[in-house]
Amino acid sequence: MSLRIYNTLSRDIETFKPIDSNHVRMYVCGMTIYDLCHIGHARMMMAFDVIQRWLKVSGYKVVYVRNITDIDDKIIKRALERGITIRALTDEMIAAMHQDIGALHIETPTHEPRATEYVPQMLDLISKLEHKGLAYQAPSGDVNFSVRQFPGYGKLSGKSVDELRAGERVAVQDDKADPLDFVLWKAAKPAEPDDAKWDSNYGAGRPGWHIECSAMSCALLGETFDIHGGGADLQFPHHENEIAQSEGATGKPLANYWIHNGFVRVDNEKMSKSLGNFFTIREVLAKYDPETVRFFIVRVHYRTALNYSDAHLNDARAALKRLYTALDLVKPDALGIEAIDWTNPFAARFKAAMDEDFGTPEAIAVLFDLAAQVNVSKSTQLAGLLKALGGCLGLLQNVPSVFLQAGAKTGLDEATIQANIQARTDAKHAKNFALADEIRKTLLAQGIVLKDSPTGTTWESV
Repeated sequence: MSLRIYNTLSRDIETFKPIDSNHVRMYVCGMTIYDLCHIGHARMMMAFDVIQRWLKVSGYKVVYVRNITDIDDKIIKRALERGITIRALTDEMIAAMHQDIGALHIETPTHEPRATEYVPQMLDLISKLEHKGLAYQAPSGDVNFSVRQFPGYGKLSGKSVDELRAGERVAVQDDKADPLDFVLWKAAKPAEPDDAKWDSNYGAGRPGWHIECSAMSCALLGETFDIHGGGADLQFPHHENEIAQSEGATGKPLANYWIHNGFVRVDNEKMSKSLGNFFTIREVLAKYDPETVRFFIVRVHYRTALNYSDAHLNDARAALKRLYTALDLVKPDALGIEAIDWTNPFAARFKAAMDEDFGTPEAIAVLFDLAAQVNVSKSTQLAGLLKALGGCLGLLQNVPSVFLQAGAKTGLDEATIQANIQARTDAKHAKNFALADEIRKTLLAQGIVLKDSPTGTTWESV
């Protein structure tokens, strides 16, 4: 069975056919980095982490770009409030993001460009649009995109130009030729700091948000690439505007497949900073171990709304324990990661689920069926398959005994920590360094850092 993906552009599930047969190029809109990431951000990054993992499992070479927006009104405002430079703020927040999503085992993308590193490419793109009559400089100094001059505007979101009214989703300025037009280059304001502006043929200023992604994706993936993704809230206006800019400049499709993940909801409302109903990743990890949080997110299909609550996280923890209980029936050192035999009925069902628009709920159901067989058969081979299939989703790679001994909250008691230190020492003496390292990483995921010395191993909590 071939991989099939729901394409927002066509509003249908399509057989995936990359531009190059064994090579996938994917761009995902990342974070505007002025504060700590919340669980909604984790959901977006987790969705595309699973997607890029499965593409690799399917045999594709993947070039995955997830950008960082490091210049923005909110970033400027926060830096001024804190009395630090924009770079100091964004460096701090990027480091925090990496720490938080690293704990969730979200893999690092191939490229993670910062918008401020691509300003020349943005200006070049704006110049092309101006020469084609698709952009104009307003009296204020801003450069705007002329929406009505681009015939295909609205094809992604399904919104026609005539249906769009000023004041709903589009900011209105007196110097725009049309209220629907959007900014490509923002003229510098007197109160803005020097590190928030660049020189250009249009005067000092900075890029608009939409043009950033058009320039970065083109620079790193080419004028047309396979997959463009992001949260459902970016479909309009951000992704619609990206299409208008990029295709207006090049005359070529920007991306062949558009993928959007669903929202995280709290009390039937979208989780967001503007509503004040968000939980940072750090707040969630203070109560739940990272793998439980990952399992909680992954077991819901990426396009479906994810309902956040402690009850759902507790249920995720209990379900994940059932899988680890099956793995714990065999010795941990017997569970090496081996090549998956996709002709195995369990593996074939798992693959069929993932090949149908990355169907993680059905794939995880296969893991539970397989765990039930492991419980009955005590088969090391089936347990190894369970771990390997879980690994395709970034799950079940911890030492089972360590995971099962941990409670719902992070942190382990002294006896458990010492028992695992001894198990690691025994593994090292037996030259089973893979197991020793796995125990170390599992303890680290629980907030326990091991320190080796000639006199032994000590630990500290982080």
